[in-house]
Amino acid sequence: MRTLDEIHEEIEGLSEERTELWHRLSDRHDPDVRAEIHAIDARLERLWDEHRTLRARLRFGDRDSIVARARVEERLERAA
Repeated sequence: MRTLDEIHEEIEGLSEERTELWHRLSDRHDPDVRAEIHAIDARLERLWDEHRTLRARLRFGDRDSIVARARVEERLERAA
């Protein structure tokens, strides 16, 4: 699993690359550049999702353990 810093570094690098591509696209329309921008946007979206997931895992714990705790609490409430 990657760290938050590693994810941030990749996000920053892709964001800079996207900025350069937007500048190139503003000079003249190029379908290849536009496709690259869309690919980078999709990659950035996945990276931000990964970032949010990792932050939640670090803050609240593993998803499976959270679900297990919730089920135990639900059973205790029903038993009471």
